[in-house]
Amino acid sequence: MPRPSLTIALVQQSDQGSIAANLEDCEAAIRAASIRGCDLVVLQELHNGPYFCQIEDPNLFDLAEPIPGPTSERFSALARELNLVIVGCLFEQRAPGIYHSTAMVLDADGSLAGIYRKTHIPCLPNRAESFYFTPGDLGFNPIDTAVGRLGVLIGWDQWFPEAARAMALAGAEILLYPSAMGADPNEDEDELQRQVDAWITIQRGHAIANALYVAACNRVGYEPHPSGVGAGLRFWGHSFVCGPQGELIAQADDQTPKLLVAEIDLARTELIRRRWPLLRDRRIESYSDLARRFRN
Repeated sequence: MPRPSLTIALVQQSDQGSIAANLEDCEAAIRAASIRGCDLVVLQELHNGPYFCQIEDPNLFDLAEPIPGPTSERFSALARELNLVIVGCLFEQRAPGIYHSTAMVLDADGSLAGIYRKTHIPCLPNRAESFYFTPGDLGFNPIDTAVGRLGVLIGWDQWFPEAARAMALAGAEILLYPSAMGADPNEDEDELQRQVDAWITIQRGHAIANALYVAACNRVGYEPHPSGVGAGLRFWGHSFVCGPQGELIAQADDQTPKLLVAEIDLARTELIRRRWPLLRDRRIESYSDLARRFRN
């Protein structure tokens, strides 16, 4: 049965220069989380390497791997050994020509509890994700684990209240967001701060609107542009855990790798939903226009 109270760890990392080094860094952090009594460990988006989507290069598809595959098998063995749940995020090769940004959830017994494929795919300067990733087609379905029903979303998904709501309506007990959010290192500091504040605020809003805990695990550090010409990306860290009223429980900074640990009590969802019955008071008969691209 799921445990109402659990200890969660977010692994905020910088790229270590190779797949092998990144996997070693992930494993060391997971083992450190186990020593600290954690039940659930969340890794950042595309943790096996650098954020390769700054450029469009067909050769970079070679970075992808299947699920199950080498990384999922390694983390499966680790989850079983340490008796904890691990959420990782990989560049998945699903079939020839079909690739995804995919979260894998390894249960405490080492089994693959489920996967989620990123639904919202950005196409922005230095973020050519639509070149690499096919939009996910698994829907917004929570994944049952030994620690509860996990609503896993990825990166750009975090800006969309519809995704968070769909996970909540499907019974998610916590929302998890492996992320790779950052900006041009030459960005005006005031504008950068507005972007970071917006990123945190909208996710705290998802927590409030759905009375759920939210945990966002973000990348940190500077990664140069692969061409040597562009400015590269400065990932802004700030991984955090907030409660069902949007209250910040734990937060990392914007400069350093961090194993962020927080205690959460999933039973608070029921308490808050009784006091603020937002799901009860939804007027579902009035929302049909939300399924349209735009109303004009």
